[in-house]
Amino acid sequence: MPLTLRTWLALLLMLPVAPASAGTEAFALDPVHTRVAFFVDHAGLSRAIGTFSGAHGSLQFDPEDWSTARLEVVMPLANLDLGDADWRDKVLEPAFLDAKGQPEARFVSTRVETTGENQARVTGQLSLRGVSREVVLDVRLNALKRHPVTFRRTAGFSASARLSRRDFGITTWPNVIGDEVELQIEAEAIRDRNDTPSPAEESADADQERR
Repeated sequence: MPLTLRTWLALLLMLPVAPASAGTEAFALDPVHTRVAFFVDHAGLSRAIGTFSGAHGSLQFDPEDWSTARLEVVMPLANLDLGDADWRDKVLEPAFLDAKGQPEARFVSTRVETTGENQARVTGQLSLRGVSREVVLDVRLNALKRHPVTFRRTAGFSASARLSRRDFGITTWPNVIGDEVELQIEAEAIRDRNDTPSPAEESADADQERR
């Protein structure tokens, strides 16, 4: 006898759900201390440099098991800084970033693999201009400790990546602007106030402060 839809749903609800890692901590990205810099060839003469600020998002992170980490970041494109207002306005136009039609870029991790001590490769989907492509970040954990000023438990990271602007439909001025874009990212994430550190974490923070 074939199973009904109701029976299938009941069976699915009975399946066990994998618990989160016991050491997983919940963080919110700090938009003040998070910035994305990009570098792209300018007519073979130099590498143009721009930055984005104001990123916000969430991080689930266990420093003992990076594979359980989950990252979601939203970047407002209007926060672009190129050092020149006219050039910034040009890059925000539809031919480039289309910030009016698609005002945000979003990165959502799909896989995290440890590559060394305090280092990992974070694979995820980057959505930009209505296009989503896989991007890989090489990430280093700089520190996970209580902030010396705010006393909030904070994680600090540095990351890098390379992507093709053509992959996201940005093909304007190919003889002037290079296709490969290098990203350099500095980020801090603050422990969620509702996510209380364990006694072991508090002890580790205290040890770091005494060093």
